[in-house]
Amino acid sequence: MSLKNFIRYTALLTLALLPLSAQLRLTGGVADFQVFQRNSANTADLALSGEAKGAEGKRVEARILRTNPVREERGWASIGTVSGGRWQGAVTGVPVGGPYSLELRVQGTDQVARAVGLLVGDLWVLAGQSNMEGVGDLVDVVPPHTLVHSFDMTDTWLVAQEPLHFLAYALDRVHWARGRNQTQPQRLPADRLDDAIRARKKGAGLGLPFAVEMVRLTGVPVGLIPVAHGGTSMDQWDPAKRDLGGDSLYGSMIRRVKAAGGNVKGVLWYQGESDATEEDAPLYYEKFKNFIAAVRRDFNAPNLPFYYAQIGLHINSTTPDSWDAVQEAERKLELELAHSGMVPTVDAELDDGIHVGTQSLKVTGKRFAKLACHDLFPEVAACRGIERGPRPVKATRIDPRIIRLECASVNGKLTSAGKMWGFTVVSPGAKRAPEFFKATPDPENPHALLIYFQGALNDAELQLYYVKGRYDYANVVDEAGMALPAFGPMKVD
Repeated sequence: MSLKNFIRYTALLTLALLPLSAQLRLTGGVADFQVFQRNSANTADLALSGEAKGAEGKRVEARILRTNPVREERGWASIGTVSGGRWQGAVTGVPVGGPYSLELRVQGTDQVARAVGLLVGDLWVLAGQSNMEGVGDLVDVVPPHTLVHSFDMTDTWLVAQEPLHFLAYALDRVHWARGRNQTQPQRLPADRLDDAIRARKKGAGLGLPFAVEMVRLTGVPVGLIPVAHGGTSMDQWDPAKRDLGGDSLYGSMIRRVKAAGGNVKGVLWYQGESDATEEDAPLYYEKFKNFIAAVRRDFNAPNLPFYYAQIGLHINSTTPDSWDAVQEAERKLELELAHSGMVPTVDAELDDGIHVGTQSLKVTGKRFAKLACHDLFPEVAACRGIERGPRPVKATRIDPRIIRLECASVNGKLTSAGKMWGFTVVSPGAKRAPEFFKATPDPENPHALLIYFQGALNDAELQLYYVKGRYDYANVVDEAGMALPAFGPMKVD
């Protein structure tokens, strides 16, 4: 966030907390720029509370204004009575949309307290490690959108802007760093915040591109809850540490969801790189599966949509077999778990050996949006024609040197920018397998590829891979830009 915007949002927050009326003050239930999770009726109920000195027994009234342009969405109506200097009440049935302003007054007075910039829509959690936290260059990023807000890491609602994650100033201690000569992690002091904001060159992520694309496709406002932390493993996200609250990643996530209202539309997850080791990769499938089950249980939402990225390339990987194993675990988990979905990233451009660059993070965010759109918005015309993206189904030898790969869920046909690349065939027990040299769309099936090898495919047991080991280039997508995931071993019939 720029220094100018940080000061502006801090000032707005401060104003929201001040008693704008000598009689009435709003103390709970709503904050400026807050996003409320809509219910099944496409509305939200705002539970409010506050103080009203010198107004004992009087009624508190509320109204909702829609801004840009300003017009009255709902007129003044009584919501509660002052008792003991305090009041509580609710504004119910606020429709999806916004931004709204909430105005409050004591009946018969002209002084008004306000909360501004409110939205009713969908809340999404952004969790995982560095590629969700965002390490992209802060250059040519997706600009802010009036219908996309963020519950930033200080528990402050604001219009979402890159970077969404700012760990050093987070409210929860689990995100703090241990500086030189420090025995305990410490939060960045406020007097150093301005310099830290100005110094940031990295931090673009996929969350804002996802949210802006969701708004474009559906028209529904989006609130983001960033909780990711770079370099973290599944063990560090252990649900058993829930009760540690802000001292654990899982506990912090639960606490922040509750602080944001308690209900969310779904979770976006990008993690697995830290578990791609010889020791941890074989355990990843069960750990990840159990993690998703715990999230759904603790969010009290057994059908909670959970969308995750399949980890992409790692040019410097010293354990390529373990990297393959995590990718394959992620691919197979989608086949087992309902209300889940995977976004491949193996074609993403990297800024270094492991981190996805800003422009590819934009693409990844849009892929998440298309997946959510396909699954959750069947009534929206823009979503009905979207498929999940290519998923490998069957590999068959059709010639001594050719394998046909059949895919499902393809948008249009399989294609690529430039020469298709990324396939490997393995013959267990053989000293050397035939070398891949090209792949082309099957002229008889737009959802299939013909994969050519230099050398006869004579062995009875053949296994096909896409992006095996330290492959540094892969580019197969469909016509909607959804990528073919890394896979293998896949038995070749």
